[in-house]
Amino acid sequence: MSKDKMVVEPGEREIEGEDLDPDGFTGWFRDVLVSWGPALLAVLLLRSMVAEPFRIPSGSMVPTLAIGDHILVTKYSYGLRYPLTRIPVTEIQVPDRGDVVVFVFPKSDTGTVREWLDLPIPGVTTTLDYVKRVVGLPGETVEVRDNVVYIDGEAQTKTMTEQVDFVDVRCRPIPSNAYEEDLEGTSHALLNSRYGMHLRDYPPTVVPSGHVFVMGDNRDHSQDSRVWGFVPLRNLKGKARFIWFSYDQCEPGLWMLGRIRTERFFEAIR
Repeated sequence: MSKDKMVVEPGEREIEGEDLDPDGFTGWFRDVLVSWGPALLAVLLLRSMVAEPFRIPSGSMVPTLAIGDHILVTKYSYGLRYPLTRIPVTEIQVPDRGDVVVFVFPKSDTGTVREWLDLPIPGVTTTLDYVKRVVGLPGETVEVRDNVVYIDGEAQTKTMTEQVDFVDVRCRPIPSNAYEEDLEGTSHALLNSRYGMHLRDYPPTVVPSGHVFVMGDNRDHSQDSRVWGFVPLRNLKGKARFIWFSYDQCEPGLWMLGRIRTERFFEAIR
């Protein structure tokens, strides 16, 4: 009995089971992209247009925001932008006085790509994100004298509430005075150092059109508009809404994190 012979064309291989993937790594990558691409795109769109989380690494906004707080910022608060870009669809709205905002540090957005793309690509579109409180609005004259804010010549009321210790990123306690400041009807807490150096006075200066004047709530430990100038409205990323996670690395607790501050979870930012 003769057996039929299988003819194998040159360059082909006879295998058992499934055919070999002719594309190799390319095919695998395509499958991953098809499977995870839509979900990744949805996350990027949500981050670009709806909300984005940020971590607070410094003490410039203590006592409002503590070192180790993780906050959620609504990206649509001051106007919509085209997906995955910093290009506004409509004119960017001016924040209310007292809003806590996240923005692109003006001196870090040089370069065409960084000015319009809103994607965290290391070395290409990465910028510095800052969080501060809006104090001065376009067209207003802002002055800071003896740690008192003046807006159009009117001193903003500041009342001392208690003496506290501000613990910095190195876990060093710094004696401070806590105050309640009223920014024309918007009340919030702030700190001034009890001893040592204070930031120098800021002379009366008009806030340019299309910009805002921002300050940290930890007034003597904040690099802000008093040091590097005004923030263009176009650089605003959104309004800080609430704290969704928080830890204190200076207190014992979990490894690499410290104490989890559950009492700060979902605390509104004002």
